[in-house]
Amino acid sequence: MTVSTTDTTPNDLELYRITDAMRLLKLSRTVIYEQLRTGRLRSVREGRARRIPPSAIRDYIALLEREAQAA
Repeated sequence: MTVSTTDTTPNDLELYRITDAMRLLKLSRTVIYEQLRTGRLRSVREGRARRIPPSAIRDYIALLEREAQAA
């Protein structure tokens, strides 16, 4: 399940690949993996592949908004 190239909103019925999350969040691969490593962005495993649920993307955006307000 992947996002179409024109879709830019998280769909609750999909799990996103790293490349999809990169496009949705406008972040580099390195930044995505760093956020996953630190636990700021959640993911699930599907076999050997790492997938990011839409709720994790929304939670990450909310985290960024809270941090921006606190600064």
